[in-house]
Order: sequence, then structure tokens, then C-alpha cells
Amino acid sequence: MDFFTNFNGQMYILAYLVASIPFGLIFAKVFGNVDVRKEGSGNIGATNVLRVLKKKNPALAKKIGILTLSFDVLKGLIPLLIAKYLGADDATLWGMAVLAVLGHCFSIFLMFEGGKGVATGLGVMAVLIPKAALVGLLVWLLSAKTIKISSLSSLLGIGALLLASFVLYPSISHAPIVIIVILIVYKHGSNIANLLSGKEKRVV
Repeated sequence: MDFFTNFNGQMYILAYLVASIPFGLIFAKVFGNVDVRKEGSGNIGATNVLRVLKKKNPALAKKIGILTLSFDVLKGLIPLLIAKYLGADDATLWGMAVLAVLGHCFSIFLMFEGGKGVATGLGVMAVLIPKAALVGLLVWLLSAKTIKISSLSSLLGIGALLLASFVLYPSISHAPIVIIVILIVYKHGSNIANLLSGKEKRVV
């Protein structure tokens, strides 16, 4: 029971539970009356929300896609900012970061299914390694604008963030960052297979 009553345990639970909230699923259902788990790729992230709602309500799709992306970033960022304000040390914050990405990817509210962790990963990295997060974000945005393949843009962005973390933050422990990257790459397994076979769809 000590885990549930001590500060670190409470922060870990907060990070996981908040990140487990499937905002893409909620927003698509509330505003578009559609279950994104049953359409498109079946993913709850912003890309599938955008893709599915474009078929149902094109005027609404972009707004809900942006809303989903924003909330997926914030659910990683806000618990860490709260913990940091309350005096959590770096080890606790990194533990929360890993648990936040786990929460999004394996949500307790979705029978441990979930999204792919990119936006939530960006949120936690923005708090802990903001310069590297900015590099990853810029690569992600540039790739999305030019390549127009969401999964590849995400993988390039997270790869750039990882490399930048070693260059810009050489003295920190990179183990949590590597774990988060591995989680995100794992969740992109089917996308990687489609990329290799030339079947991955572009975002139009």
C-alpha cells in the first residue's frame, strides 16, 4: 500500500491514468458520432481521427484532428509540470514520462490497447529535454509537409529527437528516452511493414 500513498507512487499513477484517456476516441465520438477504433486504421490518434472524419464531415475533420493532437501532447506534458512544481526529482519525472507513453499506448480504459505514443511522447520530452523535443518536432513537421506519410514522419521525428538528445544532453541518462523510442517504434510495427511493402497511405 505504500506505493499508493507515497509521493512518487501517486505521481506515477497520475501520469499513467491521465495519459490513458483516449481523447481521439472521445472527440470523434462526441463531435463526429464515429468510433475510430472501427474505421480507418483503427487507431485512436490524430491521424486516424482526421482520416475517418474527412469521410464523414470534412469541415470538422481538421479541427478535431488538431484538438486530438493537442490533448495527446498535453496529457503527457501537464502531469510532469505538476510533479515538477511539487518538487519531483529527475528520476521520478523520467519514470512518469515512460508511464505516460505506456498509458497512451496501452490504455487501462481500452483494455490495454491504445495509440502510438508520438504526441504524448513529444509532450513529456518538451518538459524534460525541450531542445531535443524541438528538433524532433521540426523534423516531424517538415517530413509531414513534404513526405505526407504520417507514420514515416513520426518515426523520423522521434529518431531525430533521440539523436539530438545525445548531442544536446550528453550528461543525462538516456535509458528512459530509448525505452520511449522503442515503445513508439513497436507500436508502429504494422506501419513499418506497410512502408517496406509500399502500402502505407499518405495523408491527403
